[in-house]
Amino acid sequence: MSEYFIPTAPSETEFTEKRSRFIGHVWPVATEEEARGCVEAMKKRYHDARHNCWCYILHQGGVVRYSDDGEPQGTAGQPMLGVFQKESIENVCCVVTRYFGGILLGAGGLTRAYGRSAKDALDAAGVSVVRPWTVVECQCPYPLFERVKLELPTLNGVEGDHIFGAEITFRALLPQGMEEELARRLGELSAGSVTPQVTGIQWKAVPRG
Repeated sequence: MSEYFIPTAPSETEFTEKRSRFIGHVWPVATEEEARGCVEAMKKRYHDARHNCWCYILHQGGVVRYSDDGEPQGTAGQPMLGVFQKESIENVCCVVTRYFGGILLGAGGLTRAYGRSAKDALDAAGVSVVRPWTVVECQCPYPLFERVKLELPTLNGVEGDHIFGAEITFRALLPQGMEEELARRLGELSAGSVTPQVTGIQWKAVPRG
C-alpha cells in the first residue's frame, strides 16, 4: 500500500443518550504498547465509569483489537471498530467511556451510541494521509520566493524547512510524479534560473483536504 490514513490529533467528545454519558477519545498511535497505554490511562481516569470500551488498529502487522468491557457482546467494541474500518483509518486507538444513566438502551441503542461516539471523536480528531513524498530543493533568489511558494498548493505540495542565506535554499515535498511539472513551472517563472533537484523520499502525514 502506497498510502494510509491516520487520525490527525488526539480528540475528546461527549454526548448524552437517555441519561447515559458517552465520552469518546481518539489518538494516533504507532505501536500496540502505545495503544494499550491510552486504554489504561482512560480506565484510570474514568475508574468510576460502568464501561470503558476500546478498539485499536495498527498499520504495521495489521493488528486489530477491541473490547466490549462488560457491555453485551458485539454492541460496543465492534461498532467502534467498524467506524475506523469504514474510513480505512489505521494507527488509531479509541476508547468510549459510558456512565450508565439508569435507562437500558437495548442492543440496537448501544450499537448506535458507541458507533456515534467513535465517529464524533474521529471527526474531531481529523484525518491525515500518510504517503511517500518526493523531497525537492532549489536555490531561490529572495524576490522570487513568494511566487515560488505559490506553485506548491497547485501541485498539492507541502513546504519544507527552508534555509535563508545569500539565497534561499527552498525545500518542498511533492506528491510522487509531480517533480517534472514543478521543474517546468519554476523554469518558466524564473527564466530557467531556478531548477529544483530531487534529494530523496520522505514519509509524512498531511491533513486530508
